[in-house]
Amino acid sequence: MAKKSKKSQQKQEREEERRRAEEAAVEEEEEEEEEEEEEASKEQSKEESEEGSSDSDSDSDSVSEESPSSSEPSSKKQKTADALPNPASTPPNPASKSDGKANFYGSNEFSSLPLSPQTSQALTALNFTKMTQIQQKSIPPLLTGKDLVGAAKTGSGKTLAFLIPTLELLNSVKWSSRNGTGAIIISPTRELSLQIYGVLRDLTTAGGHSQTHGLVIGGANRRTEAERLGKGVNILVATPGRLLDHLQNTKGFKFSSLQIFVIDEADRILQIGFEEDLHSIIKLLPKERQTMLFSATQTKAVEDLARLSIQNTAVYVEVENETKLATAEGLEQGYVSCPSDKRFLLLYTFLRKNKNKKIMVFFSSCNSVKFHSDLLCYIDLPVLEIHGKLKQQKRTTTFFQFCKQEKGVLCCTDVAARGLDIPSVDWIIQFDPPDDPREYIHRVGRTARGATGKGRALLFLTPEESGFLRYLKAAKVMLNEYEFPEKKVANVSSQLERLIEKNYYLNKGARDAYRSYLMAYASHSMRDVFNVHALDLVKVAKAFGFTTPPRVDLAFSARGDKGKNEAGRKKGKGGKGGKDGRMGGGGGHEFSASNPYGSKKAGDKRQFQH
Repeated sequence: MAKKSKKSQQKQEREEERRRAEEAAVEEEEEEEEEEEEEASKEQSKEESEEGSSDSDSDSDSVSEESPSSSEPSSKKQKTADALPNPASTPPNPASKSDGKANFYGSNEFSSLPLSPQTSQALTALNFTKMTQIQQKSIPPLLTGKDLVGAAKTGSGKTLAFLIPTLELLNSVKWSSRNGTGAIIISPTRELSLQIYGVLRDLTTAGGHSQTHGLVIGGANRRTEAERLGKGVNILVATPGRLLDHLQNTKGFKFSSLQIFVIDEADRILQIGFEEDLHSIIKLLPKERQTMLFSATQTKAVEDLARLSIQNTAVYVEVENETKLATAEGLEQGYVSCPSDKRFLLLYTFLRKNKNKKIMVFFSSCNSVKFHSDLLCYIDLPVLEIHGKLKQQKRTTTFFQFCKQEKGVLCCTDVAARGLDIPSVDWIIQFDPPDDPREYIHRVGRTARGATGKGRALLFLTPEESGFLRYLKAAKVMLNEYEFPEKKVANVSSQLERLIEKNYYLNKGARDAYRSYLMAYASHSMRDVFNVHALDLVKVAKAFGFTTPPRVDLAFSARGDKGKNEAGRKKGKGGKGGKDGRMGGGGGHEFSASNPYGSKKAGDKRQFQH
């Protein structure tokens, strides 16, 4: 028993020694880890101290805003200085637009912005993760309440750049219907207003924002709009003319506490003649507000508007074009030199060969859109049309229909050339030349949208119009020349002429389109290139299906006097004039849109044969 007891005691002693040794080893390891952490902490503090010293040397303005006695770590100060724009370096005028890049967020992630949970949730739900340049430069100063003038080319993401700050401000002050309208956003066209409203609706729905929103545009039911405004619309999207009407005449419209005023596509608003309306709107709105003005180009008129609409010192933001080109990187663009009489034949051939593509075709007038749409539909090439003479409901329906389509053709005027974001457009065809290089840029901006967007553009020019290429080159637009062998162009001239001769409605539409084409040509801003007196009218008429040019009174002098020509155009809006010289008013087809040409008989081959 004594031996066993002794052995047991020795065993316990050995276990005790082993336990003590393990504890000592653990304590030693912990002490070493603590020493390493302390050493690392000292090194980090030293590095932060050196960084703070370096920052104070390189950016004294930022440090001067911090209190010298502040006990906050220097790393936190640097984060704050990087996160928000520095008021001391805010550019006071357009001359310093490109300065102060450090004033904006370094990160291009939306998650880096100090946004409300609702807006963050909406951006995540809508798959918006990274900011574009204009968003990265505009949103931070706007969130601090500053006025802003922003310039960026079409398709750069300006819509979110003003919608996010608008929602954030109204959400922060808990704006509700009883407060009336807190934000007004105006844009030049009905379609663009519809698009902005659609994005706004998606953001508020996806994020659960409580703010109400509304849309007032020309062509819509004014009484319904007025009733809605009377109930309280927190965020209002509008076109200038209809907005001014409601501001002046709708009694229940509460806008006296307006917080935000946004002008989108300001250059286009001024260009299409809304300058007086805009000035009247600005006079009616409260002076104490935040103003955001966005434009694709910075012209003198836009700068004058900025001075008129912005009361405080504004932040000027301009997105630099790194490629030095005026159009998107992913855009492949070219032109084709085509005689006047072959223009429609080439267009017809192109559309037939690209039936599986999504294509927009631009024309110079409503009558030309209408005629070519009717003609193409008649010969079994279905197309959609958008132009200023369509009723608003039809324009809206057509716009959203084309947006949803994966393939198809939209014939349109320049009403669809600015700001509209139509998904996955493969080709932009400019059948009639634009008025200037800026309009060309806006037209082709409907394709190759976004950072990785791809698309193609084709410009139709006659040999006499090749001088337009010089203007495009001066505007940093480079085009390749495309060749279309005549053998591959469908020769359907005789069939087109017979069709126009026999079909009353197509004949009438062709006359209206022919006259409008000449009117647009006569009023072109670049008359050294687009000289109406140099046109071969026989060839021009053949493109519209006429063997002999119809008689047209253009109502302009031999020198193409602009004043007389514009007077003639205004006269045309009233539909008055001589029998063959009506200036644009009689082009509307008064027949059923569903069946304008009567029944199609069994032997009626409307598709051209070639």
